[in-house]
Amino acid sequence: MGTPAAADAGSGSIDRLGVTLLFSLLAHAVVALGITFEMEKGAPRLPSLDVILVQSANNEAPDKADFIAQASNSGGGETDEARRPSQPVSGPLAVAEAGVAPVPLEDGSPRPSPPSPSERLVQSESDFAVTTSREAPARPDPTSVRELDLEQRKLEMARLAQEIRREAEQYAKRPKKKYISANTTEHAFAAYMHAWVARIERIGNLNYPDEARRRQLHGQLVLTVGLERNGSVKSIDVIQSSGHKVLDDAAIRIVRLAEPFPSLPESTENVDELYISRTWQFLPGDVLRNR
Repeated sequence: MGTPAAADAGSGSIDRLGVTLLFSLLAHAVVALGITFEMEKGAPRLPSLDVILVQSANNEAPDKADFIAQASNSGGGETDEARRPSQPVSGPLAVAEAGVAPVPLEDGSPRPSPPSPSERLVQSESDFAVTTSREAPARPDPTSVRELDLEQRKLEMARLAQEIRREAEQYAKRPKKKYISANTTEHAFAAYMHAWVARIERIGNLNYPDEARRRQLHGQLVLTVGLERNGSVKSIDVIQSSGHKVLDDAAIRIVRLAEPFPSLPESTENVDELYISRTWQFLPGDVLRNR
């Protein structure tokens, strides 16, 4: 019989022989069958695109862009190197800014302080008492109120009557005016105007303006002459100009030369002021016509 040590040595050599035969078979199989071993590749990575969102854009596209954005923007900068555009609030973290930090405002009112202890004199009962009685508010007598209202209305009526009387007196003192023209048919004023026109034409042709004669100026204008009751001239108004200041001034000068005119005729209207509107014609041949 063999010993246990010899049995262990025999089993160890058999295990080594089996392992050697296994690796030998694997090596021959790799060579014979062409089996190779490779590392497994990871999943392919998708391409990424970095796009910048700009706040301003224009239609001018740069020839060579430094970055990709959602809109074309050809602008300048303050640095020589291309820097990624950013905004102070574009990131999740705060960006430091130059300047003075805001100071929190505090309430300026004083803080409440606890009441200070003070001593007081207290008396539980007193013999002194004050009695007061409420007086009802005085109400005016309805009769006196009605009388006062009546007096107030009488005063207002008196003032209104005085104003109406004063306006009537002022209106009565206003001068009575009458306006006549070439279409007047009333006998008294028609005769007066006929004599007035004859006087104007006679004085005007005798004093025809030299400058109008020299410059051969012709034209017509509408003139309104206001006369007082005694025939004196009150006003002269150019209603429609001739277009030549020389002729307008000449018509006014002729009226001044022809005054004073006869007194106004007596009529039932008792006119204080008479206004005559006529058309003055400075015709070729240095002739003045009034129609």
